[in-house]
Amino acid sequence: MNIYPDLYLDSIKNINSELLKKNNLSGLILDVDNTLIDYYRNLVDGAEKWCEELKNEGIKCIILSNSNKKDKVETVAKKLDLDYILFAKKPLKSGFKKALEKLDLKPENVAVVGDQISTDVVGARRMNMFSILVKQVGKKDILITKIKRPIENAIMKNYLKKKGAK
Repeated sequence: MNIYPDLYLDSIKNINSELLKKNNLSGLILDVDNTLIDYYRNLVDGAEKWCEELKNEGIKCIILSNSNKKDKVETVAKKLDLDYILFAKKPLKSGFKKALEKLDLKPENVAVVGDQISTDVVGARRMNMFSILVKQVGKKDILITKIKRPIENAIMKNYLKKKGAK
């Protein structure tokens, strides 16, 4: 399985309707932690406007989080006016399947957006969805992510090296 993302961007705000339509995408499954908010629960500056613009362009969005902290995910979902799914167990398929059902879209028309290869990119690959990896919003991570981060950084270093060689 290819564990490299289809696209690697600095921020969610680099995703726009033109980029999505170019890749035949009409839906986004969005991660929360270190994608939309930092460890301290600060939402990415301009996220509300970004999300609203995408929705106005007909892009369907949903939050899919491995977190079991309902208050945290619900707060982000309310700010962005999005539906959400908690405790998704990414990269397992069940959460992605629920998200697809709620979006009412086919996998090939949906991108998974997140900051981790092991959950977001691998989950997208398993579901035959487009994967967009974004740089983590903050430097602080929960313990399990902190353990995985050096491995993911090494993978991305290799990815960027290969991409630069093309």
